[in-house]
Amino acid sequence: MITTSSNVCILISIIFYLILVIGIGIFFARKNNSTKDFYLGGRNLGPFVTAMSAEASDMSSWLLMGLPGVAYATGVADAAWTAIGLAIGTYVNWLIVAKRLRKYTEIAGDSTTVPEFFSKRHRDDKHILSIIAALVIIVFFIPYTASGFAACGKLFNSLFGVNYVTAMIISGIVIVLYTTLGGFLAASTSDFLQSIIMTIALIVILGFGVVSAGGMGAVIENAKSLPGYFSFTQTYSDGAAAPYPPLTIASMIAWGLGYFGMPHIILRFMAIKDERKLKLSRRIASIWVVISLSVAVFIGLMGNAMTKNGVLETLKDPETIIVEIAKLISSHGILAAIVAGVILAGILAATMSTSDSQLLAASSSISKDILEDGFKLKLSNTASMIAARVTVVVIAIIAIFIASDPNSSVFSIVSFSWAGFGASFGPVVLFSLFWKRSNKWGALAGMLSGGITVFVWKFVLNPLGGIFGIYELLPAFIVACIFFVVVSLATPAPSKEITDEFEKVKKAVAE
Repeated sequence: MITTSSNVCILISIIFYLILVIGIGIFFARKNNSTKDFYLGGRNLGPFVTAMSAEASDMSSWLLMGLPGVAYATGVADAAWTAIGLAIGTYVNWLIVAKRLRKYTEIAGDSTTVPEFFSKRHRDDKHILSIIAALVIIVFFIPYTASGFAACGKLFNSLFGVNYVTAMIISGIVIVLYTTLGGFLAASTSDFLQSIIMTIALIVILGFGVVSAGGMGAVIENAKSLPGYFSFTQTYSDGAAAPYPPLTIASMIAWGLGYFGMPHIILRFMAIKDERKLKLSRRIASIWVVISLSVAVFIGLMGNAMTKNGVLETLKDPETIIVEIAKLISSHGILAAIVAGVILAGILAATMSTSDSQLLAASSSISKDILEDGFKLKLSNTASMIAARVTVVVIAIIAIFIASDPNSSVFSIVSFSWAGFGASFGPVVLFSLFWKRSNKWGALAGMLSGGITVFVWKFVLNPLGGIFGIYELLPAFIVACIFFVVVSLATPAPSKEITDEFEKVKKAVAE
């Protein structure tokens, strides 16, 4: 149990952090002179902010709650193969997509959103692609944002006993406040700060936890003592080892495919000021991801060892493992309580760094891609900014409603939304960037087939088990690729204007 003085110190640390991110939003509010500034920061991000804001917005509360929770409960296999897939996906995405997308979005009508790029790339004058893409973003980003709010609710409920829904609402207000004020620049700058806080949280938890568990050897020995727990080809379930077949391994590695279709991540590629700095950004991002994912998985194993030796009680919710360790740290004096507050602020940071980016991407889809481009509403710059900010608020309210169940699993919500974007947008992004024969009908078919397959596989086929028990992203991604290619080849080839532009981008990337 946390003492009153510890509670006060933790609360002060968290409040200081919240004030800081709101201050960032206020600072950047004056820099938003247009919706292009609000949604893309005027393409003015530096390499460090680009790298770390992209990865912070990627990892979310899933890094500090979902992944350690899975490792704690089931062992190495699920968590490690997922982490390996994510690490590979991160590197490949930066390597092959970043520079080409930065060039293409600028040459293709200076696109400021992912849906807008799809339409301008394929000369979709009726904006069918951008409208459908915007709807996909809304469908999958609202539950994704809800997962972040659920993490905030769990954090404050577990720590202070605050009502779960009340905690979500307060957290949502803070996120909405600095996002609506500062837009993309505020989100990216705060994400950079949040990545630093997340790193500090992981390091402190790792060091304290290893010592409390009895050392690195004790953690490994405990993992080995549980059947299937320390295996890459088995998993720990109900006290016994369960098989972990190769197809399941492949489907978990397929998490990496999701990166190609994540709007809030690839927007960072579009926003960097100097594309020549993308190589530096790639190195920073890849190193940070590998280290942070490895530490997060190990924290789950470490937490299990701490439970076995009595340092921690058995967790009702494995996703609160870092929260519980932070509680232990806070009991070692005022300074330790402040450090614990920083750790818990790290969880908030992880949540906010994703939620702010998701809210921006979703609001741009409604205000720009649907209202302005789709319905041809001629909004003034002021009206467009107001529409963008109102949309952020509305989406946040819906997300809070979705996450109102305290039993919501951060991991399960994120995994579904991740699959949705990976399958709907991933093939479209890749084929649009690298295949000259790509056309709007193929893009539309790929987008719709991918998204629909995610729903069908998740809710209809997955419950059947067997081969259908794999993660829905892999089959949905394959289906989307097939539909994209077949429909593109079965419909008229793109115009000379489109293919000339493709070659122009190819040449620009090679320079």
